[in-house]
Order: sequence, then C-alpha cells, then structure tokens
Amino acid sequence: MELLSSLSLEDLAVSFSKLPVFPLFDVAYYIISILYLKYEPGAVALSRRSPVASWLCAMLYCFGSYILADVLLGDSPIHYFSNNANILLASAVWYLIFFCPLNLFYKCVSFLPVKLALVGMKEVVRVRKIAIGIHHAHHHYHHGWVIMVLIGWVKGSGVALMSNLEQLLRGVWKPETNEILHMSFPTKASLYGAILFTLQQSHWLPISKANLIFFFTLFMATCKIYMTATHSHGSPFALLENCICPIIFGTANGDHNGHEDHHHHHGDHEVSHSSAKSKEELNEGTRKRKVKKAE
Repeated sequence: MELLSSLSLEDLAVSFSKLPVFPLFDVAYYIISILYLKYEPGAVALSRRSPVASWLCAMLYCFGSYILADVLLGDSPIHYFSNNANILLASAVWYLIFFCPLNLFYKCVSFLPVKLALVGMKEVVRVRKIAIGIHHAHHHYHHGWVIMVLIGWVKGSGVALMSNLEQLLRGVWKPETNEILHMSFPTKASLYGAILFTLQQSHWLPISKANLIFFFTLFMATCKIYMTATHSHGSPFALLENCICPIIFGTANGDHNGHEDHHHHHGDHEVSHSSAKSKEELNEGTRKRKVKKAE
C-alpha cells in the first residue's frame, strides 16, 4: 500500500471507484449489449416482424443481470424497470441501432476504434456491478460466501446466464448453448471477480475495494479490448485452466474411456449371457425331442 501511495495510484484508484457510471458508461454498456443482440441470427428480421419482442430482448441484454439477481434475492424481478432514465436510454439505443435511417448509428458505433472504446467502458460498468452485487448480498447474508459469489457472478454476467430465456423470446431454442455448459470469457471472469470481491468483503484479501475495482477493471478492459480488436474468442484463463483442471478434476478422456470399457464389459457380459441362454434352450429342446421319441 505504501508503494501505491508513493506512485499516487491509491488516490487514482479511489477517484476511479467513485466515478459515476451514469449516464456515459451506462450508455456505452447499452450500445455494446444491443450491438451484440443485433449480431444474433434473425434479430434484425425479428425487429421488423415483432418490435415488442425485439425490445424485450434488448431490455434483457441491458438489465438481465439485475432481473436475475433480484429473483435470487427474493425481490421483484421488475424492480429495476422503475428507473425511468435507464429504461429510456436503453430504449433509445435499441431504436437507433435497429431503426436509424441508413443504419448510420449502427455504422458509427460498430466502427472499430469507437467500438473498442465502448467495449472498455462497458467493462467499467461490469466490474462496478460485481462489486455492488457483492455488497448487496453481504447486506442480506453477512456470512453467506456462496450467496455473495453467486450474486456478484450474476450481476456481472446475468444476460449470458439468461441467454436461453432471451432465445425463447426470439423463437429460438438451443439448450446446447447453455452458458454454464460453455462459459465465455466474461462469464468466467465475472465468476473469478466475484470470488475476489467476496474475499475482499470478508476481509480475507488484504486490498482495499477501490484498488480491487481499479485493477480488476484494468484487467477486464484490456482483455476485452484485445479480444475485440483481434476477433478472438479464446480465454486468457485457458492456459492456467488446462494446467490446473486435469490435476484437480481429472480429464474427460479418462472418464470416457472408463465408460467405454464398462460398456464393452457390459456388452460382453450380455453376449455371454445370451449364449448361455441359447445353449440352455437348445439342450432343453433336445431333451424334449428325446423324451417324445422314447414315448
């Protein structure tokens, strides 16, 4: 901490943690979220065919994390819709991205330098939401570490975790795309971030919340900007996970081979059982014929 103070990073981190996210950073969050919605197959056609369904999908992209967190904490899932300013801003962004003449707004925000800046700003909101979610859960459950991690994770990646519900609104059902089964980088990072913020909130991590917000935001923004600029869908955690997960959880190939061996053994057992049964039936038939002949 003394080193941070000498470099004035402590003051910078505190100032950054107090930086308001509304309206500038929130608007960037809405733009990138709805931009990703427009990338979904059939989303443009849906906006023409059913604007209400398209608007609901956009609201889930923007506020899905709040809705899911409220449901888990026993609050009203429509509570966040009382924030008229946020709803109006998100609705305006949705209209401009889907219905602006000549697609001018879409072309402007999808221009790579502009998009990279908006992506970085979105990560500022994401990390702030994780921190707020941990604080909110801690207020309700002081010693509920799992609950705090869960709420922080949901706050950071709620829209991804609700992707199947959003797909249903678009008339699409793809259960194999479940985010928990195939976690993207933001979902994994939100989970790891929620764990870090929970440890900090419980005083197990010797770092101030302001510093954690600052450094984790810097990490998230850097990774997302790089991945967006290079069109990469990989994960910075892949190398570490490939080293640690096989040691802790084993490998999928071993389980698969074991399952195949069990299947083959079971099949061989069935074949031998069938052969024995056929042999018994043959002997029984021979015996009956002999008895009949004797009679």
